[in-house]
Amino acid sequence: MNTHALPTTQNDYETIQSAIRYLSENGPDELDLPCFARALGLNERQLSDLFRRWCGLSPKSFAQAVALDHAKSLLREKASVLDTTYEVGMSSTSRLHDLFVAYEAMPPGAFRAKGEGMDMIWGVAPSPFGTAVITATDYGISGLGFADGSVTVEQAFQDLAQRWPNARFSRDDARVAPLSAEVFDPTRWAADRPVRVVLIGTDFEVKVWETLLKIPVGCATTYGEVASHIGRPSASRAVGAAVGKNPISFVVPCHRVVGTSGALTGYHWGVPRKRAIMGWEVGVVSGR
Repeated sequence: MNTHALPTTQNDYETIQSAIRYLSENGPDELDLPCFARALGLNERQLSDLFRRWCGLSPKSFAQAVALDHAKSLLREKASVLDTTYEVGMSSTSRLHDLFVAYEAMPPGAFRAKGEGMDMIWGVAPSPFGTAVITATDYGISGLGFADGSVTVEQAFQDLAQRWPNARFSRDDARVAPLSAEVFDPTRWAADRPVRVVLIGTDFEVKVWETLLKIPVGCATTYGEVASHIGRPSASRAVGAAVGKNPISFVVPCHRVVGTSGALTGYHWGVPRKRAIMGWEVGVVSGR
């Protein structure tokens, strides 16, 4: 199990983010790590140590983990990732969703009311992928996004809050902190302590998000495969729209959905962060 501490990964991520942009533009066989390390003010050993501290992988292994060819091979090796998950069974001892999420879909009336009469909290906390912005109800986490140099905390909060426009929000970082730890600290992922989330959306959107929860950590699937599993094989475009509206990033793993070719397509919080999450998850799996 990967046991890196959240404060360290939060500080590392600013440098990692720059590294990921470089790794995104250069394949794993084209890397000039000594030159790149110098550009970051590090030597090659320091760069390698940084990556291993952050995700448990070397820079080259990280690049391989999120390279296009790797995504393609995942899809080739597991022609149907979701079929594999269903065959194992979510209630078995081999449960494949490592966050052990317990979710509740809000009833249609609550969706129409958009949170009217609800008191909700929001706040910020460190994460391995920059500052996490979280909203929550008494039932569980209702929204999770990220702030960085291009997205302020307030902008990230408004992005999440607009899904519940009639709710009353109050900021409480102290109450958000343990929720963030449950989500981002792999040592706390356990079946008897599930991360509780609240989903609000159309029936179609909730079906898509429920399907995303069945994608194994460290694996990828396609929009078309998700569409087939909800009984709408011709609805890949609509699935893509629902994936883009996922209100609880990382926990509901929309980052594990790629294009038919295996390409790492758009991500609401930025493709570099999508690459970061995928590589980090590979490190968590390999560290077990």
